[in-house]
Amino acid sequence: MMKGHNRHTSPTSARTAFKKEIRDSIRGAASGFLFGIPLLYTMEVWWIGSYAEPLPMLIALFTNFVVVFLLIRTEGFRGTVDTTMRDTSIDSIQTLAIGFVCTALTLVLLRQIDLNTSINEAVGKIIYESVPFTLGVAVADSFLSGDRSRDTNTPKSSSSQSKTAEINATLADVGATSIGALFIAFTIAPTQEVPMLASAMTPPWLLATIAASLLISYGIVFVAGLTNQAKRYQQTGLFHRPITETFIAYIVSLLSGLLMLWFFHQLSFEDPWTVWLSHAIVLGLPASIGGAAGRIVV
Repeated sequence: MMKGHNRHTSPTSARTAFKKEIRDSIRGAASGFLFGIPLLYTMEVWWIGSYAEPLPMLIALFTNFVVVFLLIRTEGFRGTVDTTMRDTSIDSIQTLAIGFVCTALTLVLLRQIDLNTSINEAVGKIIYESVPFTLGVAVADSFLSGDRSRDTNTPKSSSSQSKTAEINATLADVGATSIGALFIAFTIAPTQEVPMLASAMTPPWLLATIAASLLISYGIVFVAGLTNQAKRYQQTGLFHRPITETFIAYIVSLLSGLLMLWFFHQLSFEDPWTVWLSHAIVLGLPASIGGAAGRIVV
């Protein structure tokens, strides 16, 4: 009877475990993007990865694994700290895998890895660029996990108070998005990476970059289970729906990025609108990630 009962409940238990695994992986990827996206816009790291020899790459990979192993052993990749060396090793390998996949996909999107890239160059870029990604994944739970025990119920208020609250909430979200976007864009906009990447972007790749920006920022705020996620679902004002918030926040991030590009003389009013658009979309990827980070901490 006990064996039959276990067989009957196993599919449900397996589905629950699978959902938790997916949630942990998404949270880790979101944290990885928050930590790693600025380095992906650094051409010096592209060059280091392009010309790295196998031995330095193995040393870098081993060093990264050791650091990730120690972080997971101390902080825990998931909701609980691993208690055995085997569990820590498995989670360390999974952390590296998440970092490698996110890094590789972003480098493909930025046209730094394509079909003409050699295997050695691609592997070198992924290994060196993935270091902050994997560190972000390793500390995802301890650093960014939300407090799910928090009481998110709010008292009822009058119509005028509700209207004022909606306006204040909208302004707070716009401000938080702008601050987060400017924080990231400020470090990238003065560099030559943005015009270099924008010049290589064709319309299909620009559309793919927009889609990736929206998807990643949506995942950070509404899927990954990061700080204040439950509160985000109860938000009022223009940002009260996840899809609406994601699109409006992306527009705010684009404008913030354009402001930084103009501020650092990367764009001028004599440039055609297509140049402004391509530069904005390229910088909009890290800016939207910064904007998402700004909203989850308010």
